[in-house]
Amino acid sequence: MSALLWALVALPLGSGVLLLAAGRGADRIAPALALAVTVAATGLAVTAAFRHPTARAPFLDGLPLRLAVDGLSGLLAVTVTGVALAVLVFSVAEFGPDEARARFFGLMLLFAGSMLVTVTAATLPVLLMGWEVMGATSWALIGYWWREPRRTGAADTAFLTTRTADLGLYLAAGAALASGRDSTLSLDALARADDPWLSFITAGIVVAALGKSAQLPFSFWLSKAMQGPSPVSALLHSATMVVAGAYLLLRTGPLLDASGWGDDVVAWTGAATALCLGLVAAAQSDLKQLLAASSCAQIGFMVLAAGVGTASGGTLQLIAHAAAKSLLFLAAGAWLTALGTQRLPELRGAARRHVTLGAAFTVAALSLAGLPPLSLWAAKDVLLAQALENSPWLYGVGLAAAVLSAVYSAKALWYVWQRPEVPGPDAAARADGRRSRSPGRRVPAGAVAPLVLLGLACLALTPLAFPPLREAVGRVVGGPGPLAPAAWEFALSGGLALVAAALAWSWNTRPLPLPGRAKVVLADWLGLERAAHVLLVAPVMRLARVAAMFDDRGLDRAVDGSAAAAVRLARWTNGVVERALDGTVTAVASATRTLGRWARRPQTGQLHQYLAQAVAAFTVLAVVLVLVR
Repeated sequence: MSALLWALVALPLGSGVLLLAAGRGADRIAPALALAVTVAATGLAVTAAFRHPTARAPFLDGLPLRLAVDGLSGLLAVTVTGVALAVLVFSVAEFGPDEARARFFGLMLLFAGSMLVTVTAATLPVLLMGWEVMGATSWALIGYWWREPRRTGAADTAFLTTRTADLGLYLAAGAALASGRDSTLSLDALARADDPWLSFITAGIVVAALGKSAQLPFSFWLSKAMQGPSPVSALLHSATMVVAGAYLLLRTGPLLDASGWGDDVVAWTGAATALCLGLVAAAQSDLKQLLAASSCAQIGFMVLAAGVGTASGGTLQLIAHAAAKSLLFLAAGAWLTALGTQRLPELRGAARRHVTLGAAFTVAALSLAGLPPLSLWAAKDVLLAQALENSPWLYGVGLAAAVLSAVYSAKALWYVWQRPEVPGPDAAARADGRRSRSPGRRVPAGAVAPLVLLGLACLALTPLAFPPLREAVGRVVGGPGPLAPAAWEFALSGGLALVAAALAWSWNTRPLPLPGRAKVVLADWLGLERAAHVLLVAPVMRLARVAAMFDDRGLDRAVDGSAAAAVRLARWTNGVVERALDGTVTAVASATRTLGRWARRPQTGQLHQYLAQAVAAFTVLAVVLVLVR
């Protein structure tokens, strides 16, 4: 059983490292190898989801490496590998032979493998390892076109923001060790720690999870991450990196409940993110930015589910969102390749040009809008039913956020289905920074096939939110069974979504009925990045400048002054002390030479003189003895 789990994580990790080490020489075989590895990993994930294997290996004294697959991690492993397979099939058609395909597919496999380690980790050290590799590879993938400074700058922003939040995991690990409850740092044992360590562990887990899942106030990094290739956005921001934080919160639900405050903080943060970032999505004029903001909002529902204690509702939302959002990102990438733009006004009529692609995009957008009978409509109501049980206010905010989902989804659909007012945009790939492509280029059939499958998944996943499959999901995930939403809840959310979508469609290109300043703030992602620069980056830079000034004007001058003083002391020592010592040594030597000359005078070699000297010496000795006595 352990061999199955080791193979599940080692296969993508090892293959990714090999492709990266091979470099451009492996560009030709990289797509086929990546597909074969992902197919095998998907099969292993499905098998592991049914057999629930565990694995253990020695690491540090009393701190082994432990991996385990249970109901929740099994569903996530299948979701991760399934979405990765669809994205890589699309990427094979998307990335031509002129691209560094070995590097791209190697990084994608390495990223997927690190996500699988994160999902199956049973202890905090293993979780940290997967978490760190996932963050590093996401930075490399976002900055894949590294020759363009704006892309590497975006990758740096995403990396530094998530790394700042990731420090929470180290805080949690340190607090867990200090608590002494479980030296192996098992995730299941975190809730048994005593205060104040329990609060520190909870705070660290919550901060790290919110940062990785781009929840308030960390949401702005996901906007920057859109500079990466569209397949990267489809994988990282639908079923892997940004849902890792939500998964961690769902996994550590008992910890949030035991803390006494963590569940409320998480629930309201998720609800606030779903509402605020829904408004941000509605204000965007760029398709990928709209999808990025909607990812923050939709993951907010998963975080809300973790806060109200419905792991099954959050899991249903996660799986349904993974299918819909990966499809939407891939469709945006296909249109970017074919039309050279991702701005909504320039995408008018895009769905008419590529009807199959447009139909798949429509299914995913309608699912994102929460319209029945698609999967996200039913999944949201399962978690909102638990929110209603906890607080009517929480339910109201969640329902308002769900209505906003219909608004921004309908906005995107209106643009792609309207007839263009002018001929199609020029082929300069402004958003993705590639060489020019001809307008109206056909989308490769190989890129459309996975989109159609993902569109079918948006419909096929709906029954999971209804009996008897809903109860089966609850048993698989564990914990309290999901509350059964009343019929009026399904009808209310579906009806409100339908009305909101119709109003957004009829409103079309007219500006939002908001003050100008509010529209600017929403379009700028609530000014979160500026706030981060003002509150964190600018003070740190000022402190760095002060430290540099202190180094240059204080420490540097002190070192220079110390050196000058040392030189002056050396000169004084050489001129005074050394001269005195040298004179003393010279005098001692001179006296020694004089004594030597005196001592040499009696040494004549004549026996009678030695006898006379002996007589004189004994005479003197006798006189002294007489006088002394």
